[in-house]
Amino acid sequence: MKILLVEDDRLISTALVDLLLANHYTIDLANDGETGLCLAISAEYDLILLDWLLSKLDGMSLCRQLRSQGYVKPILLLTANNCNAKLVEGLDAGADDYVIKPYDPEALLAKIRSLLRRHGSVASSTLIWGNLTLDQISGKVTCNEQIISLTATEYKLLELFLQNPNRIFSRKLIIDKLWEFDDAPIENAVTTHIKDLRKKLKAGGLAGDILETVYGMGYRLNPAPDDSKNVATSQPHNWEQKPRTKDLTSVNRVLERFRNSFSQQVTVLEQAKTALLAGSLPPQLHQQALQEAHKLAGSMGSFGYPQGSTLARKVEHLLQNNHTLTDDEITQFDQLVTALQQELAKPPTTTAQPASLQQTYRVLVIDDDTLLTEQLLTQADAWGMRIKIAPDLATARSRLALATPDAVLLDLSFPSTQEDGLMLLRELGENHPKLPIIVFTARDSLADRLAVSRLGARQFLHKPSTTKQIFEAIARVLPQAKPSEAKVLIVDDDPVMLAGLSQLLTPWGLEVITLSQPQQFWEILVNTSPNLVLLDLEMPVVNGLELCQVVRQDAHWGDLPILVVTAHTDAQSLQQAFAAGADDFINKPVLGPELVTRVLSRIERTRRKG
Repeated sequence: MKILLVEDDRLISTALVDLLLANHYTIDLANDGETGLCLAISAEYDLILLDWLLSKLDGMSLCRQLRSQGYVKPILLLTANNCNAKLVEGLDAGADDYVIKPYDPEALLAKIRSLLRRHGSVASSTLIWGNLTLDQISGKVTCNEQIISLTATEYKLLELFLQNPNRIFSRKLIIDKLWEFDDAPIENAVTTHIKDLRKKLKAGGLAGDILETVYGMGYRLNPAPDDSKNVATSQPHNWEQKPRTKDLTSVNRVLERFRNSFSQQVTVLEQAKTALLAGSLPPQLHQQALQEAHKLAGSMGSFGYPQGSTLARKVEHLLQNNHTLTDDEITQFDQLVTALQQELAKPPTTTAQPASLQQTYRVLVIDDDTLLTEQLLTQADAWGMRIKIAPDLATARSRLALATPDAVLLDLSFPSTQEDGLMLLRELGENHPKLPIIVFTARDSLADRLAVSRLGARQFLHKPSTTKQIFEAIARVLPQAKPSEAKVLIVDDDPVMLAGLSQLLTPWGLEVITLSQPQQFWEILVNTSPNLVLLDLEMPVVNGLELCQVVRQDAHWGDLPILVVTAHTDAQSLQQAFAAGADDFINKPVLGPELVTRVLSRIERTRRKG
């Protein structure tokens, strides 16, 4: 569990950090309100521990700002003020609970555990894998009731995999989850920690290897031995998958491309409503409205309109009835279509969905321009970057000594010191020759440009530049993820779903082929030779079940992995899908991490069999 502590009293913050670390929480510390707000917006936390009186931005204002932006994670207020009016004010500002200073450590920890449970971050304090048990309250790991002694890092590693039994974690992602930028180890150190964890667990009596190495991708929790005895703990459950409650960048990109699609689909429903109110709904319009309602039910929730999906599904159910709609049903249809129109008038909303698995890059910005660096910090997450700021060269050297970022943005001029940025550029070229560096400076002489080029910088960016230009420059020099060299064919008659699913899978190096006309399926299948097919079950003309059966009946393509995407997860629908030959299903609205994990793991499993 990761906690953001916002406290400007050095003595109190030190004591709190020690207490929380001792109880196996991961901590980020902010020494003022503005830094706390920035971290809360740009990173993922399970809980915020917030002091009332802070410099730059007080705790009450910070709380209000977060809640006004839709922040839903628990906030626990620390205050020395026990005045009822003030405490009520704090709760009204958005805090979930409060602890009065001086606090009792056990009482504080109990409050934290209570809030995490209440907000669904902890569904159980005990994580079990076979004969292994991890107790999150006591911090003990036991195997057959015998305690296994683990280091803090090994404990966090084990907890991470037990809490996310179906996720693949690359070494870089593990570093992102368990370490701060300042103290992050090199990726090879993760391999060493995992090796040590495996040895200790085996020496402690653990039956079987708990972690699977997914070559070229990372690590994943193996299924627990004797699953029949561990149904409650070895199957997918509600343990923590950290929510992302702010970034809708990828959603907006898809909606930008298909901004009129939802409106056009709702227009068809409006035409059906008008016809119904007039007393007659032509069969062709009835069928068209049914198709559009089905598409909206599957896609709206995936792209920021969860209530829209619910409304569209109700419309679909009304239209699926073969009988003529009653007066009450027509009234209900009218109300549902009006509600859909109102939903589309709103901006897409954030929903508590699992964190994106897309790689996040670490960038060190060395610049003393406070206004600029604050803008970069607030926008970094949308670009898939985590930024650390060094306002001078001494701070930059300290940060580089602790961890090597993926890229550096370096100013050349620092008026408060006699040092020149070219000096650090020379040092970086000697000590980190492969580290991509962008020089960002107001200096524009040929001599400077030659010096920068000779010292190995990748790009020269002249001030002033927009933040978009800066992030684009950084993106150009970042190391690219190793492609998986796999193809995925997605078949769906809804272009919005095709674009959204494609965007979720492409960052993982997958080559995505999309098909909106299922009648062309066989020709595309043969010509592209995909490694996996993703099928929408409900499509006109040719549905996903029929395509699945066609593939399974072919001697050459019979073993091709097929995942079906469906909004209908009742027992009968799923039974039909598996009977037709589907390997697995994904429920609509589609959650990105679930889609990525299932697709990548299925491809990897097929390759191992081959």
